[in-house]
Amino acid sequence: MKRISSIPVARSLSNTRARQQHVRFSSTTIPSGPSSKYAQPTHSLPTTPPAFIAAASEYLLPVYARPNFVLSHGKGSYVWDTDGRKYLDFSAGIAVNALGHADEGVLKVMTEQAGKILHASNVYHNEWAGKLAELLVTLTRKEGGLGYIPGDTNAPGAKVFFANSGTEANEGAMKVVRKVGKDRWAADATGRSWDSPECTKTRIACFENSFHGRSLGALSVTINPKYQKPFEPLIPNVDIGKLNDFEGLKTLITQDTCGVIVEPIQGEGGINAAKEEWLRALRKRCDEVGAVLIFDEIQCGIYRSGSLWAHSKYPADCHPDIVTMAKPLANGYPIGAVLIRNKVAATMTTGTHGTTFGGSPLACAIGYHVLGRLSSEESLGQLAETSAYLGERLGRLPKWFPTILEEKVRGRGLIRGLGLKDVNKPGELVGLARERGVFVLTAGKDAVRLVPSLNVGKAEVDLAVDVLESCLGKM
Repeated sequence: MKRISSIPVARSLSNTRARQQHVRFSSTTIPSGPSSKYAQPTHSLPTTPPAFIAAASEYLLPVYARPNFVLSHGKGSYVWDTDGRKYLDFSAGIAVNALGHADEGVLKVMTEQAGKILHASNVYHNEWAGKLAELLVTLTRKEGGLGYIPGDTNAPGAKVFFANSGTEANEGAMKVVRKVGKDRWAADATGRSWDSPECTKTRIACFENSFHGRSLGALSVTINPKYQKPFEPLIPNVDIGKLNDFEGLKTLITQDTCGVIVEPIQGEGGINAAKEEWLRALRKRCDEVGAVLIFDEIQCGIYRSGSLWAHSKYPADCHPDIVTMAKPLANGYPIGAVLIRNKVAATMTTGTHGTTFGGSPLACAIGYHVLGRLSSEESLGQLAETSAYLGERLGRLPKWFPTILEEKVRGRGLIRGLGLKDVNKPGELVGLARERGVFVLTAGKDAVRLVPSLNVGKAEVDLAVDVLESCLGKM
């Protein structure tokens, strides 16, 4: 298919620019004390909704609490509202815009592919779904994850299912583990059938402070009363454990457990990282009882933690059977994916799962372009430099604000969390930063989340941290 190569995978930096970036970051002087440059607000934000928002509220379901301004456009790590105010988006659309806003390469791919074919459904093959699936598997083999050690080309393969969102990816993964559980229960004794009503291997284990989505199945394993309570009863046979609790694994995961879902780094729940040794114990327990292990890397995966997957650098005995992904894969165009080891994927046959929109030519063409750029040597070099610089700057904040912040900054790479000792303060800090033109997010009850674009630069890091320091100084 010659047209497959007609949409180039652009590179984010030339070799020369990458070397210049390295020199510039390496010679940076870290401030010796907190900034107070932004002690006073720089943005006068409306206190009442402007006419456009008031009119829209007549028709939009009121499920979001949003500030009283309207974003009109963006470029790189910055966005502007309809009144011309400029903001640094250090949240990247909730960890989505990996290449920033209005990226020229993404725009080129989108325009070219939209001019050919947008959608044809999964009744037919398209040129891009297979190419993106191949790239996901090839990169995982090269960089590690899903049972592969880096560079392992001889290990069994993997399969990909494309959806439209992270929630859908998790729903698909949970369907897979339910079906595998029934197959394994039936194979465990002569005369059993997978469709027997006596099958007990249907339970799914998850963890406190998790977030896996808002549809009914994903919500059932998203352990937060705020999200769950209004929609009970949820799906049955869900068991709840605690992240990094070794002792609880044996009672949590039993012979009746078909699957376990966990975020290696919890995003919405507070930027809480699972320990390597705990993931090893989790993997071992799943193997003991024949449970399928899912890593939800929707927020922490695709290079946000510094490697392809948050678990890529860990030994294979810490790896999952399934990885779910979404947010940055197409830089804001809706897409989700489930990456599955072949031995688990074998249970899924024609008709067992499907989607109308998932894996469309447009979504997969954009995803192929984005993933190709993010995985380039130049991009990875810049990401490593920026992550290290952000880590250095954030690492000083607990020393400068010991009465406000926890002792250690959470997370790694470009998924970071500032833990606040007072659970009433994260929302206040987010609001103060917004009044100074910087977007950050809350996470869980006690943290502020920093998830900028993956190609963010040093200047943006300096601005974001200077604003945070100034805000902390006012609290």
